[in-house]
Amino acid sequence: MAQGRGEDIVSEFLDQNPQLVNWVESLRGHCETNKQWEARREFILRNMETFPTIQPGSPSPSLDRLLSLSMVWANHVFLGCRYPQPVMDKVNEMAEGITVKEAPERKTRDEIMGKTKRPAVSAVGADYLVKKTKPNDTDLKDPVKSVGHPAASTLKSGPSPGAPAEHQPFFNRLYKAVAWKLVSVGGYGPNLEHFEIFRSCVESCKASLSCVFVPLKDIPDLPSGRTQREGQVCELRCHTVYMGTGYGRDECAARAMASKEALKVFQGQKVTVKVCRRRFRGRDVEDLVLLDEQPRSQVFPPALSYPFQGDQ
Repeated sequence: MAQGRGEDIVSEFLDQNPQLVNWVESLRGHCETNKQWEARREFILRNMETFPTIQPGSPSPSLDRLLSLSMVWANHVFLGCRYPQPVMDKVNEMAEGITVKEAPERKTRDEIMGKTKRPAVSAVGADYLVKKTKPNDTDLKDPVKSVGHPAASTLKSGPSPGAPAEHQPFFNRLYKAVAWKLVSVGGYGPNLEHFEIFRSCVESCKASLSCVFVPLKDIPDLPSGRTQREGQVCELRCHTVYMGTGYGRDECAARAMASKEALKVFQGQKVTVKVCRRRFRGRDVEDLVLLDEQPRSQVFPPALSYPFQGDQ
């Protein structure tokens, strides 16, 4: 628990403000241990003055934000959860002066294995995706509409040289929107509504996602031992920038998996738009890809769509 002088400060503060005792206790989570709650309670009380609009006993956005930040800090200290670096910097600054006795020490899987690389983002695998596809290009605000492939002769060599710099400011804003959204829902995890979270963040930045669906049965060159041929593959883009690919039993499941993969990119300290080589319809093309700072092999699933088209 928060030890020594920290406990004395909290007790002294509550003795001087008895009207806060019942209210602050009502903020305790049902599953929190005494150690976790006493540390998080100290975090809340220490930082209340930085949220002057908080009125004890009355719900407010400021209170929700303070409670979210307190949970982020407690989840990091006691459960080993990781959050985007700007969020971690914020909660660590707010927790300055709080001492937690016998806090658990945790390592990530990569730290335990002595690795820093992350597997290539693909729910189907680079070898499963294709050279010949017939995608449905979708703006998520509209129903899925079928569109044909352009002729190969109309494909450009790729995005303009200045495209990454042009798109970077938007994705810097999106990074901040995703970071705070994940704080509000308790952090990145497998049980989130990944698509809804991602879509709301993109729309808050005055943009929209687009996705391409390809039936798995229409994808040739699957490994001979693979018996599963039902389902959909989904590719997500925003402002023509590729962000993730996912596989699922139907379009909704594939879209959710692609969103989950896309959100992983936002777990680092920043995101960067870069020009990368990808396969599209049997040939190498230059594509805009959103990346984090994790070192990894530059292996991407083949593109299901290619937005850089026009007369050569």
